[in-house]
Amino acid sequence: MPDPMPASGRNESRAAWDEAVDLVVIGAGAGGMAAALAGALEGLEVLLCERSDQVGGTAATSAGTLWIPGNRHGREAGHPDTADAAAIYLDTLVDDEPGRALRRTYLAEGPAALDYFESRSELRFVSCGLHPDYLDLPGAGTAGRAVIPETFDGRLLGRAFRDVRPPIPEFMVLGGMMVGKADIPPLVGRFRSPSNFVYATRLVARHLLDRVRGYPRGTRLVMGNALVGRLYYSLRRRQVPIRLRTGLVDLVLQEGRVDGAIIESHGVRRRVKARCGVVLATGGYAHDAAMRARYMPDPVPARSLASPGSQGTGIAMGLRAGAKIDPLRYGSGAFWTPVSATRRGAPGGLFPHLSLDRAKPGLIAVDQTGRRFVNEAASYHDFVLGMFEAHRTRPAIPAYLVCESRFVRTYGLGCIPPGTADLSRHVESGYLTCAGTLDGLAEALGIPAAGLLATVRRYNVQAQAGRDDDFGKGTTTLNRFNGDPAHGPNPCLAPIETGPFCALAVWPAEIACSTGLATDSHARVLDARDRPIDGLYACGNDMGSIMGGAYPGPGTTLGPALVFGYLAALHAATRR
Repeated sequence: MPDPMPASGRNESRAAWDEAVDLVVIGAGAGGMAAALAGALEGLEVLLCERSDQVGGTAATSAGTLWIPGNRHGREAGHPDTADAAAIYLDTLVDDEPGRALRRTYLAEGPAALDYFESRSELRFVSCGLHPDYLDLPGAGTAGRAVIPETFDGRLLGRAFRDVRPPIPEFMVLGGMMVGKADIPPLVGRFRSPSNFVYATRLVARHLLDRVRGYPRGTRLVMGNALVGRLYYSLRRRQVPIRLRTGLVDLVLQEGRVDGAIIESHGVRRRVKARCGVVLATGGYAHDAAMRARYMPDPVPARSLASPGSQGTGIAMGLRAGAKIDPLRYGSGAFWTPVSATRRGAPGGLFPHLSLDRAKPGLIAVDQTGRRFVNEAASYHDFVLGMFEAHRTRPAIPAYLVCESRFVRTYGLGCIPPGTADLSRHVESGYLTCAGTLDGLAEALGIPAAGLLATVRRYNVQAQAGRDDDFGKGTTTLNRFNGDPAHGPNPCLAPIETGPFCALAVWPAEIACSTGLATDSHARVLDARDRPIDGLYACGNDMGSIMGGAYPGPGTTLGPALVFGYLAALHAATRR
């Protein structure tokens, strides 16, 4: 029997395996944990390795939404949907014929994957109800396709609660209380109704009790943290070994087959036999400078919302094993959102402008010449694509969100919550720029006053008429969903007339990478000749996005991560 050889092809003396399992999963983000959980549920002996000291990866700081057309929760909530309708939508949106088979697999298997996890583990989901797809195209849905995890009680994890990567501080209040989108109205309007007051009081009381009991933050987990908490709890209940601070050093190949992995923990390396396969789920290349330069737009964005542990390890190891990058799914290399730079700590934080402010009436985005360049209410991904396109001919990075101070008081702006009347703290920190006149605001920003004034004048005429002839703000289902339904005639348009005026700088940052290893419908990694590499799988952001660089709706990354993690494990189980 030939000696097991590392993927790099180095000659090594014969060495025994230090241990053997059925399935080795590298990376404890959503995709990796889903693969490990499905493997365990299928009776495999699984080893899950995570390079950092906490589980969750980028999923832990996400909104936690999964885009799963045709799911049971949507139907039961009264939102009928079919995979065929979603297929029409994706085929219209994504010009990528070779990727169609993977998307068909996803649409066919997505609802089954949800049902599988919910019936056999502690994962629980609820329908988002009305939550439109991001573009008005044939087959687009307005409700039922998006699901979110049910709120999770982190106390069930006991001391292991500390192993869950926390959300970004910008998504927490009172020093560690998580706040979901549904929590914001009752918290902001806590004195407007008895029900709001009771709701807010219960949230705060629960959080204070958690802190008194010694928890490092609130244990009521929502959004991506709830998803991660439920996955981690499910794995622990099934006694799946989870090794933190344990990274991948190399893959072990024998006659073109991946036989195992070399892992390292605290400076000690171990050779682990993987009888059924190795799953790469290390989070993509977000923090690898060379890959960012290769796959992202020029100039390469400097900011990232991805987990610091996403350093391209899985992709690099896959390439060394003979895999290929899917050349049809570069797109812009990632899925994007505009972010503002908060002033917490050093080097500061990033607030993602997903849906709470850009679509509201009375806000425009301008480049550094003072001109608008995009429909401000477009999806966060498409907003940034607009930044990239504008920046090709004039400086648009950073861009500025411009509004009146009363807009901030009414709707909030970035990390400034609604109801904030005194903006001085945010101005003094440098987060926000304010001035009594538009000329003064332009001077403070260093942009031409004439350009900004002309833009605002033209915008105001259109806002009064309720029709944005330049960029169509307020014309799509998504625009109106995120606008202010109480404002008319257009829920996304209002004049910008009365000072003080405010501006907030925003930059592009990726929420996940879209370029990754080419795979087939079983999540098997493909080589340069499109043949599966025996024993090697990829999911999450190590796998090339099935969406061809497009962003169809909420949960575009987490949905495929769970589904293809599940499919990888099911296929690996057939190799016993």
